[in-house]
Amino acid sequence: MPIKSRIRTIPHYPHEGIMFRDITTLLKDPIGLRATVKEITSRYQSLKIDKVVGIESRGFIIGAPVAYELNLGFIPIRKKGKLPAATVGRDYQLEYGSDRIEIHTDAIQPGERVLLVDDLIATGGTAEAAAGLVQEMGGLVVECCFVIDLPDVGGRARLERLGLNVFSLCEFSGN
Repeated sequence: MPIKSRIRTIPHYPHEGIMFRDITTLLKDPIGLRATVKEITSRYQSLKIDKVVGIESRGFIIGAPVAYELNLGFIPIRKKGKLPAATVGRDYQLEYGSDRIEIHTDAIQPGERVLLVDDLIATGGTAEAAAGLVQEMGGLVVECCFVIDLPDVGGRARLERLGLNVFSLCEFSGN
């Protein structure tokens, strides 16, 4: 059974007109979770990657087992104020306002090749900010990897315009 079929859609959440793609149904299914991690790791096994970076919070759930399977370190990118040591951060725009993500200053060394992982790409604002942090630290984003792409929202195109490679396991049309 394909990964896409294990993802639940919740209409009108969190706002009217939004079709929320809920990966908790994929995550609770051991076959679905295993297939997700296996599909992602098989794509990157032959590439030179030094670290996997996951974006809070569902990027942690997917990124950590991917890092484990690839025998790489895992780096969390978190919301402002959640990391205990010295950080560097970047602001990004939300639908109604802005937010900030941060990474530890010692997380990535110049020249390291990084795989950026999250559960979903919609507008691309968070992923763009995360990629910017990796690049600011001297890292090279090999690819931005997502379980779900919402191509009609434009995030993939946004990242590609910045010269970033983008991969997703499945797509959902609409929002």
